[in-house]
Amino acid sequence: MPANILIIGATGVIGTPITAQVVSAKSSFGRIAILTSKNTVSSKAEVIKSLKEKGVEVLLGDLEVEADVKKAYENIDTVVSCVGRGAIEKQIQLIKWASETPNVKHFFPSEYGTDIEHNPSSVNEKPHQLKLKVRAYAKTIPKDKLHLTYLVTGPYSDLYMGKTGKEEIGTFDVKAKRAVLLGDGNGPVSFTAMADVGKLIVACIQQPSASEDKILIVNSFTATPNEILAEFEKQTNAKWEVSYTSLEKLKEVEKQAWEAGAPYATHATLRRIWTEGGTLYSKPRDNGLVGEPPMESLADQVRQVIAAQTRS
Repeated sequence: MPANILIIGATGVIGTPITAQVVSAKSSFGRIAILTSKNTVSSKAEVIKSLKEKGVEVLLGDLEVEADVKKAYENIDTVVSCVGRGAIEKQIQLIKWASETPNVKHFFPSEYGTDIEHNPSSVNEKPHQLKLKVRAYAKTIPKDKLHLTYLVTGPYSDLYMGKTGKEEIGTFDVKAKRAVLLGDGNGPVSFTAMADVGKLIVACIQQPSASEDKILIVNSFTATPNEILAEFEKQTNAKWEVSYTSLEKLKEVEKQAWEAGAPYATHATLRRIWTEGGTLYSKPRDNGLVGEPPMESLADQVRQVIAAQTRS
């Protein structure tokens, strides 16, 4: 039977591309619905209108209210959570309520991004704490009550290759033709384009037996900061100004950011993790388990970043 899908956090940073890919594959599915707030319907009226025009059902409710969530779960078998960091812990209740709703069979927690169980030190990383709480709770749910799939993507290449408010933690500025690279620039990082996160979610839903009760490690491509810079220079036909933030300096910036309560502290930690090799594995990626959907390349992503920064 085609999946009936509910997306929570559908208009957010990662929810938007995931929802777009699910909608693009709507012929494979039954219902596609989103659970959102009245405030979002008002503040993102054009986005909501576009989704409705594409056949998406818009359900209003508060994800902290059990009655609202369980009503949204009616006649749904697959829930895709795309909530942001501010709502990560709220997924414990979402998972609990899903496990209590017999028709809901499959839940995707919003755990796209950095692997929170990459190595023994991962448990101590500040940005991972709420995701670790959610995963610990999820392990208590019997598999006959609810299947969970974790899609671990590594950093989103779209964002890594953009401009940052704090250049010391890395930046690629197209208009200024300037880049700040992390480490010595030669450390490979595994990336997933945000659109590809959506494609991989679609592939998982279409092949539930291949993805249920699994932690899938996926990506679009792997590249070093120097390789990314070379692609920017190639596509802009210009030599860029480049500087480097060493790993030791990055650790210092990270420490100072947390001490000062700076808004970029989480990003500094994540970028330090990636620079240390926290996206790399000795085993092949799991894209093949869900049919090896076509992924974007480094060149594709650089082309899109150039276009986006040129428009802004």
